[in-house]
Amino acid sequence: MSGKILVIGSSNTDLVIKTGEFPKPGETVLGQKFLMNPGGKGANQAVAAARLGADVRFVAKTGTDVFGKEALEGFKREKLDTQYIRATEHFPSGVASIIVNGHGENQIIVASGANMDLKPSDLPDAIFQDVEMVLIQLEIPIETLSYVIEKCRALSLKLVLNPAPAQKLTDHLLKGIYLITPNETETEILTGIFPENEDTLKQAALFFRAKGIENVIITLGKKGVYLHNDQYDQIIPAEEVTAIDTTAAGDVFNGAIVTALSECKDWVEACQFACKASGISVTRMGAQSSAPYQHELK
Repeated sequence: MSGKILVIGSSNTDLVIKTGEFPKPGETVLGQKFLMNPGGKGANQAVAAARLGADVRFVAKTGTDVFGKEALEGFKREKLDTQYIRATEHFPSGVASIIVNGHGENQIIVASGANMDLKPSDLPDAIFQDVEMVLIQLEIPIETLSYVIEKCRALSLKLVLNPAPAQKLTDHLLKGIYLITPNETETEILTGIFPENEDTLKQAALFFRAKGIENVIITLGKKGVYLHNDQYDQIIPAEEVTAIDTTAAGDVFNGAIVTALSECKDWVEACQFACKASGISVTRMGAQSSAPYQHELK
């Protein structure tokens, strides 16, 4: 592999409660287990890629509190390049409250904190050095996202956008993106088309292609993924697993797909690799903690 994968995004601490059923409004239910795990879409994707063998530089912003300090120690243990992670005294570190029910489904509320203070001025030109692929999500300010997209255009870097949590994006932002990786809900928000069958999947993919996006992968949960580009137009099925926690399934998929592509795997092989990694992650509790290691995918 010739260069690093640069992940720019969020770092959160996940406060997780497992329970049989989600509470209704005004209802109190007794949970079964409490866990405190490192999370945040950016951090999850960076750790997933590193565990699968990628050379990862992670750029984020934390508070100076215990959550931020613990997160940084964790990133160092995962062997991420952390030299451009900034800490601010003006905002707390990001936290997420996550409820996981007995079916492995989740409900998540995020208090973004320092993640929403990650500014273009926190991103020196040096972060883009020796980088061959950049991965971003939508848990940072849109002005920072826009800056990164413009920078990647100027430097001819392959930019992968995981548009989560979903929000409308301008045509200017989407133009020239190498790969977009929405799930079904995010696809509907961005395109107005719910991808419920092969026809609507193709319609949604063509919507993205018309905006100037080179490659489209729509993730379909346990059904696998839909891949669309100049070479391929197909669903790639996932292996069947018993899910106990889907919290980081999408993040592990994104970390795995950039790892596979940076290793020059072809598109179908890369999708199969990422589906397998994601499938392993949903059989485990937690976000970063559920990401598999390279040797588990052999």
